Amino acid sequence: MDDFRISYDYEIESYPILNMTCASCASSSQAFLRRQEGVITADVNYANTSGTIKYIPTQTTAEKLKEQLSTIGFDLVIPTEDDDILPYDEMIALRLHLQQNNTIAATLLGIPLFVIGMFFMDWEWANFTMWILSSMILFIFGQRFFVNALQQLKNRTANMDTLVALSTGIAYIFSCYNYVFPHTFHQDGNHHAPIYFEAAGIIIVFILIGKLLEEKAKFKTSEAIKKLMELQPKEVSYIDGDQFKTKSIDLVEINDILVANAGEKIAVDGIIVKGQSSFDESSLTGEPLPIDKGMNKRVFAGTINQNQSIHYKADKVGDDTVLAKIINSVQLAQASKAPVQQLVDKIASIFVPIVLLIALLTFFVWFFINPSENINLAILTSITVLVIACPCALGLATPTALMVAMGKGAKNGILVKDAESLERANKIDAIILDKTGTITEGKPKVVASEWFGNYEDYEILKTLEQNTNHPISKAILDTIPAAVIPTSNLEIKEIIGFGLKTIHLGSTYLIGKLDWITQENILTEPHQNSIIENYINQNYSISVFIKDKNLIGIFGVSDEVKVTSAMAIKELQNKGVEVYMLSGDQQKAAEAVAQKVGINHVFGNCLPQQKLDFVNQLQKDGKVVAMVGDGINDAAALAKADVSIAMGNGSDIAIDVAQLTIINGDLNKVLQAIHLSRQTVKTIRINLFWAFIYNIIGIPIAAGILYTYNGFLLNPMIAGAAMAFSSISVVTNSILLNYRKI
Repeated sequence: MDDFRISYDYEIESYPILNMTCASCASSSQAFLRRQEGVITADVNYANTSGTIKYIPTQTTAEKLKEQLSTIGFDLVIPTEDDDILPYDEMIALRLHLQQNNTIAATLLGIPLFVIGMFFMDWEWANFTMWILSSMILFIFGQRFFVNALQQLKNRTANMDTLVALSTGIAYIFSCYNYVFPHTFHQDGNHHAPIYFEAAGIIIVFILIGKLLEEKAKFKTSEAIKKLMELQPKEVSYIDGDQFKTKSIDLVEINDILVANAGEKIAVDGIIVKGQSSFDESSLTGEPLPIDKGMNKRVFAGTINQNQSIHYKADKVGDDTVLAKIINSVQLAQASKAPVQQLVDKIASIFVPIVLLIALLTFFVWFFINPSENINLAILTSITVLVIACPCALGLATPTALMVAMGKGAKNGILVKDAESLERANKIDAIILDKTGTITEGKPKVVASEWFGNYEDYEILKTLEQNTNHPISKAILDTIPAAVIPTSNLEIKEIIGFGLKTIHLGSTYLIGKLDWITQENILTEPHQNSIIENYINQNYSISVFIKDKNLIGIFGVSDEVKVTSAMAIKELQNKGVEVYMLSGDQQKAAEAVAQKVGINHVFGNCLPQQKLDFVNQLQKDGKVVAMVGDGINDAAALAKADVSIAMGNGSDIAIDVAQLTIINGDLNKVLQAIHLSRQTVKTIRINLFWAFIYNIIGIPIAAGILYTYNGFLLNPMIAGAAMAFSSISVVTNSILLNYRKI
């Protein structure tokens, strides 16, 4: 039977998901989405309350998934143009405001409840007053815990709301019974059975306070994204005929002539057509020094025009601008999951059922030790177990650190596309660098040339070089007389690793690497060989132009080494990272650059397959390999490397393939990316340690393990405060990552 496969077109979208209260919610909603028809995979992130869904649009839609998800109590938010529906940011702000008001009101009721329970229990109306106060707290301000718990029960799942509802509900019902029938569970003739109204109410208050602080802290982790979104102005000035007008940024079209006065932000990506000025691009590159730009230079959305008014022609608008792509990439990256998170998700998914089992066992153990005397102890300890267990800390430990790190990277000109690459960068011990545009400026100049062709050959050469973005092609274009008119309707073929090829009027033309001469068996004259030898001795990169087996042009190209390259490479080597340079350029030219920057392992004349094979070999030797490049020739090696890093001034293909992009092409940023990875992994480990140790120590103490030794029992109210604090401490530790230097 013939082997065949059915392929589907799919879409990947990220949507906000509301009503999640803990990591178990994320796990259950994720598992539910993955079971739906048409969904290929889904990842739900509790830290930024979002779900990234890969689905087949012919089999399901976002609307269907929203409807299905609502059946288990979660709300998937779909962007809409409907004016009656609030934007997501406004919706979240409103919910946070309501949550804050509810928390304040519950706290105002909780203060007298606590005071009466602690200091005025002998007052005649104490129990009745606490009953009223706790009822208001539980069933007005804590209502959502019970509603969500019932929703989970209907779907045979459990989450943090289940623990809160059970613990406070049991305490409340037990207290109601003891209040109405005070002698049923009393332990001697002088004391009635205990009342836990204050514990039930104060637990809700502490959890509300904790959730409010947690939500505020979670929003702080995404500050970098919010600041990026604020970079683009809402309105822009443009030229309409001979008049200056303004319009909404959403109405800007390609080829519109826009105006940016001194101090104003650039609205969209474009090319300067009038004026010159300095531009603050720190929002995109992380570099504080302004950059001078004039006619025909590119400007980018979100950067600031500092000195003089300019006119620029829009060439990328909406989602196509560099700023929009950065925002989109970071949002998708923040919704992705690191490998360590997969393990945490599995633990979170079974955490609540295990806690419920422990609470049940705790009750029966204490009850059966002495049924007549320990019913109160059994109830108290099982309630405390339910209260102190915290799946939230586990669920927040990894994603909050990753969110902060990715936002921090974006602010510093390091674009991280997924969580896995950020985590893996911590282990890099071998790094491969391309030469042109990575170690060097990527702005080569033709410093020597010889021409043996005619004027028509210039026309063909200009046509060829205009059809590629390679830096050397641009350098050669600058040497061709401006009056030369390119030939139209040429069919141009790119030969990867060599250059460009075309056929015109029966003649075959080749432009590219010196290797064309041996590849095509080109016969060269002695004086031409002498010129080539001279260029090689001067460490020039050499491009040749060939017509019908005849060499008609030789170009000697020089590219300056970036000022920061040598320092960055030395620092990488000092950190134990082996540095290799693989270049498609001639060996001598590659060696000359390697010598300047201190690289010992250098290989020239590398074709794309050879770069790929070299990555393979290092990986077989047990190395964690990073590949840094900026060209189409680097794409295969980038895709194969453990961590792929593209220089932002390079080809779109390299940037699309790479997991990390250095927006301004500075090798020091590669070093910073590795530092950021190490800081992030360290933060995640600290977060996970505290999240696990908190539950490992807290749950046994809550179960009364110390009671038989020293009579210590943990108060459920203290357990509620501790549970709230555990989540806040994890998120706060992640936020501190923002203030560490990379």
